[in-house]
Amino acid sequence: MWREMICGLVVYYVAKLIFEAQDIDIDLDSSHYDVLFAVARRLEKLYVGCRVFVGLQIPDPDSGSRQNVDIVLVTDREIVLMSVQNVSGIVFANKEGNWVSSDTKTQKTELLSDPVAETKRLAPILEEYLERRGVILPEGYLSFRIICPNPHFSELPSRPFPPEVITYDQWTKLKPIRTRSYSDWFMETLLCGTSKVQEPFLEKLCSVLRSSPTWDRLGFQGDKHILGEFLGFKGKQEDLQLLGKIKRSKVSHIRVQKTSIFNFAHSKLQILYTPRDYCDEGTWLSSSSEMEQVTVRSSTEVVFQPRSSPRRQRCKLSSVVYMSLSV
Repeated sequence: MWREMICGLVVYYVAKLIFEAQDIDIDLDSSHYDVLFAVARRLEKLYVGCRVFVGLQIPDPDSGSRQNVDIVLVTDREIVLMSVQNVSGIVFANKEGNWVSSDTKTQKTELLSDPVAETKRLAPILEEYLERRGVILPEGYLSFRIICPNPHFSELPSRPFPPEVITYDQWTKLKPIRTRSYSDWFMETLLCGTSKVQEPFLEKLCSVLRSSPTWDRLGFQGDKHILGEFLGFKGKQEDLQLLGKIKRSKVSHIRVQKTSIFNFAHSKLQILYTPRDYCDEGTWLSSSSEMEQVTVRSSTEVVFQPRSSPRRQRCKLSSVVYMSLSV
């Protein structure tokens, strides 16, 4: 009898591992977003004390839409609008400024619409948005860069990129700055500003950026991320009624915790959510005592439209670690 019980437990745990690995919808490709967050983390290490904002959606009155900004880096010398191009192969710019990447292994060629011109176009939109929010940037304080972090990126020596493009080779040569003084290499490669701004100005600037519209964010185990738009939940009616409290106008973040009986099955999920604080937008309350909670079935799903996808998709709520909602 004990032998059968042990075999049954082994089979259960093997099946459990297989099905948990399949929790995330295979269409939810997080590779591009993982690169964004990897670049953001490295920027924080390159300059201690900087602020990094990922996945902003800057309102543009001229077009009547929101413009996607990958990363905004804020230091006491400069604010840098960054576009992350995870392109691989031999890459060069043609006469029109468009990037051509050729993969020598697959013999495939990809054409990217001028990333330099597109990123440059976003800079005045960001500056005008900040002005409307009461932040007037000093002259020369805003610049832009294009980061190419893919290790399989290579450029043609005969056709170098403009200085706004940080190639993979340059990216890897940047070293962490432990003090507030910059090396010549760091200044020339990543930053252009020379004079420092006062701390009150930085705090106001960062407060505005923290409260700016962003993409909604799903976080998964293994430091995986998805940016896009949260559309709701799908599941049993009684669970949906409980989750009806979670609306972007009222909730800024949620955390998902699995509950089980004797660790045999995660039949229930504990959803901890942070009420939105419009006076301190962008702050995630870390204490569970300051969060509210509901308990729902583990079969409940999240309906989400990834930034890079034209259609809505679903993934199991049990595979989600956290979710943040923008205003």
